[in-house]
Amino acid sequence: MKKRLIGGIIAAAILIPTAAFAAPPLIEMLTRTPMTAEQVKVDEVGKAALEKLYNAFPETKSFEIIDASSVHGVQTSIILQEKGGTGKKLTLHTNGVTGVIEHVNQENWEPKEKPLTALTEQQIKSKADHLIAKLYGSIEEYEITMEPMENPDHKTFMLNYSKKGSKTPLYQVFVQGNAINVSLVGGETAPSNIKVEGFFSTNDKPDYSADAFLNDEKLFSLLKISPTELKQELATGKSVVEIAASKNVSKQQVIDVIAKTQIDLQIQGENKGDVPKNNRSNEQMLKAIEPKVLQVIERKTETPSQK
Repeated sequence: MKKRLIGGIIAAAILIPTAAFAAPPLIEMLTRTPMTAEQVKVDEVGKAALEKLYNAFPETKSFEIIDASSVHGVQTSIILQEKGGTGKKLTLHTNGVTGVIEHVNQENWEPKEKPLTALTEQQIKSKADHLIAKLYGSIEEYEITMEPMENPDHKTFMLNYSKKGSKTPLYQVFVQGNAINVSLVGGETAPSNIKVEGFFSTNDKPDYSADAFLNDEKLFSLLKISPTELKQELATGKSVVEIAASKNVSKQQVIDVIAKTQIDLQIQGENKGDVPKNNRSNEQMLKAIEPKVLQVIERKTETPSQK
């Protein structure tokens, strides 16, 4: 269960993990370039992420950058820790296209003798609320659900933060041991016309990042399939790529359709001011989004016969 839970955290954000996280096979194929602290501070994406962190938590200005890396145009990852190597620690994964911090892992901000999971549920929720509010803004308009996970090895809680009336949470949080993991899994830049939830699931919960990619009218039209039919086909253990092949549609055609929709949504978000503007060309954005699309369309649902 522990292994599945950690995998769920990564899948939820479609991350390109550093050595601190388990990497999906597709992501391992991408070239991750190590970065020095000096390189991070002059890198466009890294510099912006640090500025946001320093404004949210001024004390982190004295933290050391103990590890950093990037996948060019896709993601910049930074790990900071209090000097001494045993204190507070923060890991940031920032989208190389949008400049948005898609995942933050906050560790060891509570005393070892009383870790997060030793607190009451209300206190745990308060800690998660504080982290999100500091990095992303007010959460007053959000509805929040919190539930313990069935993990016999480690006490774990999952929290979902959704805008009122929305079926898709914007933030998904896992609290385990002395760490808070926050992933940006949806939001205003995701398709608003969600037809079907749960094309894929993690720990019996809809994988909203996959839903955001696959609820695409142009994809349904290309495959000549309804959202419900696509979900039913995926449930048999087929991938989107295999379903497309059965209809004489190539993998590249599927990638192109989904990637274009996601870039159009990015541009709409920039125009509305919902996400930071970037100076990348359409071609650069396509190159950055393709690996994420590929991960979703090659994914398969685990059927009983596969277990």
